[in-house]
Amino acid sequence: MIGIFGGTFDPVHYGHLRSALEVKDIFGLGEVRLIPCANPPHREQPAVTAEMRLQMLELAIKNQPGLKIDTRELDRYDLYQVPSYMVDTLESLRQEFPSEPLLLFIGSDAFTHLTGWHQWQRLFDFAHIVVMTRPGFETQTLDDFFKARLAGVNELAQATAGKLCFQQVTQLDISATAIRDIIARKQNPGFLLPDAVIEYIKQHKLYETH
Repeated sequence: MIGIFGGTFDPVHYGHLRSALEVKDIFGLGEVRLIPCANPPHREQPAVTAEMRLQMLELAIKNQPGLKIDTRELDRYDLYQVPSYMVDTLESLRQEFPSEPLLLFIGSDAFTHLTGWHQWQRLFDFAHIVVMTRPGFETQTLDDFFKARLAGVNELAQATAGKLCFQQVTQLDISATAIRDIIARKQNPGFLLPDAVIEYIKQHKLYETH
């Protein structure tokens, strides 16, 4: 099974990294692919360039062999200048791994807006969706589309796609927005993201203004 973890990573921080590492262990994954988004259709554009976000991600996972960077969304944008729709990314991955279960990890906040995603129902054609929840999270009433797809951790390996799973993880209350604000206020973002990423941000004078 292959995990898929998308985001703008603007900048990457321990909230991203801890969640990715934890779900890798919980689901017994061979790898988790971190896929930086080039042109997010559902949120504001990243504060720094795709190349810099990629370089920070490379620094962050340098000593974590189970985490792998996948640049297909950045490559697709370079070629076609199109929005980074997850359904296109999953379809591309499915073509590459036709018989491998794919697990798309999203946060509980993202799940509440899932029905607004581009061709969101087709996501299940290509992957299972795993919603990472915080302690105390309560699942809202699900409609029949989602109810029919509910599955436990151990069931996901039995099919390549199509299931919905809720999994509690140790979600750290860290946000990239808060980190950018801290840096803009000339405060210390230490212990929120890897030191190598902090040094990169200082070196390139990133996020110094709002």
